[in-house]
Amino acid sequence: MYSRIAETLASIRARCKGQPSVGLILGSGLGSYADSLQERTVLPFGEIPHFPVSTVPGHSGNLISAVVQGAPVVALQGRVHLYEGYSMAEVAFPARVLGCLGIRGLIVTNAAGGINEGFRPGDLMLITDHINLMGANPLMGANLDEFGPRFPDMSEAYDPHLLKVALEVAREERMSLQQGVYAGLCGPSYETPAEIRMLRALGADAVGMSTIPEVIIAAHMGIPVLGISCITNMAAGILPQKITHQEVIHTTERSKESFAALLNGIIPRLAAA
Repeated sequence: MYSRIAETLASIRARCKGQPSVGLILGSGLGSYADSLQERTVLPFGEIPHFPVSTVPGHSGNLISAVVQGAPVVALQGRVHLYEGYSMAEVAFPARVLGCLGIRGLIVTNAAGGINEGFRPGDLMLITDHINLMGANPLMGANLDEFGPRFPDMSEAYDPHLLKVALEVAREERMSLQQGVYAGLCGPSYETPAEIRMLRALGADAVGMSTIPEVIIAAHMGIPVLGISCITNMAAGILPQKITHQEVIHTTERSKESFAALLNGIIPRLAAA
């Protein structure tokens, strides 16, 4: 693992200059945000040694070094998932690399189904906590002692200070944000109505197929995390309609302006903290 990380870092640093202060992982349909960034250097995942390559529509599969209002960032335009056939360690590898690049904070984003019946498609939800129902953990196996402890604490996996920053930005932008618990399943099938009733009973407000592996890696490395879900549809059984990936992409497209305004406000403050 150490040698693979070293080779990956050497390749990225040879092409991307500067020291990123913020890492950004852009989920399904949200990658267009990275197209508007300044001073961009774009590295396709397939050109980075040991990087897993995304196979899902809505995930462009690029690592982008750029600047947001003067703050240097490194963004993943898309991600990979367990359901694509990757292991948990492979899914989490890009997040480990972002941590090794020296970021001081990580923003993870995703498209999610709404379980909380007070939510509506197009809402943005700040993740306050998560429930890992993926059946695995990216830290299984030998611990990488140089990066973090064998048993990392997860009591504040989503940093309370960053949540406050996001709420401050939302107030200034006159933007309404939801808050809630994200449940992660491995997919790729959408959940059944019975599974959604179970998740609601467990305390979940939204459900998706990503994010949790990356957050665990960040916690292992002591990196503060802010999580944002775009609620793209109501989960199975809530509305009398089928769920499709096209609906997910369409809703994120409608939400891109508010999503961009939120990130543009948060990233400079996170970088300056």
